This record gives sequence, C-alpha cells and structure tokens, in this order.
Amino acid sequence: MLKESCLSNSRHVEQQSIPKFTVLTLKKLQRAIQNKRRGLLSSGVVLLHDKARPHTAVRTGEVLRKFKWDVFQHPPYSPHMAPSDFHLFTAMKKWLGEQYFSDDEELKNAVTHWLKSQAAAFYAEGIGKLVKRYDKCLNNGGDYVEK
Repeated sequence: MLKESCLSNSRHVEQQSIPKFTVLTLKKLQRAIQNKRRGLLSSGVVLLHDKARPHTAVRTGEVLRKFKWDVFQHPPYSPHMAPSDFHLFTAMKKWLGEQYFSDDEELKNAVTHWLKSQAAAFYAEGIGKLVKRYDKCLNNGGDYVEK
C-alpha cells in the first residue's frame, strides 16, 4: 500500500515538473527571440507541437496564450514531419561523419558551434521543406511522405 502511494505520488510530481520545465524553456525561448529577433514577437510566433504531454499540459497552453503564440499541430504518428529529422539532423549527420572528437565535451562544443554557425537561410530552408511536406501529407490523407 505504501509502495503504491509512493509510486502514485512520484508520478504526480513527475507530471507537475514536466510542464514546469516546458514553461521555463518557453520563457527562455521568448527572451532569446526578444533579444535576437525583435520584430518577430510583434508579428507572432508559431510553434510546431506534437501531442506530447508537456506540449498539451494546461500550464503550457496558458503560457502560449499569454505570449500570444500560435501552435501549429503536428499530425499524429508523423515523425517524418519534424524538421529536425528531415533537415537539421541530415545536414548535421553529414558534418559529423567528417569529424573526430576526443571526448563528450569537445563534441558538445563543436555541435553547439555548428548549430550557431548555420545561416538563417539554412533554418528557413527547413521550414520551407516542412510546408511542402505538410501539404503533401494532408493531400495524402495523413499518409507518410518521404520527400
């Protein structure tokens, strides 16, 4: 009985901490956008979200409404629609294949530098690919879209 109570309580704490972490991340993102892309906040921000618990948590929704950000829902069961999978990681994988790192810290620093060194056009290209894939997916009734 005590064990079940502890497990139930730990799940509750875990469920409460996930949205808290998500909210902190969203606030950090908002500050970064304010600092780097001032005009963007006045014209709106659109986030691509799937149905993961942190994204659908009540507190997350409250923060997004407070920020006046829109949410572009990710189609269910469509990991191929994530720009990180079909654009970012493809380019990063190619770059990483040509590298050698002596330890995890060197890898972490190199990847961080690589991400920051990509031009805005690189990320815009990924979003452009997303729009095309999303359109194909919707026109195929939500079926898988390779390219």
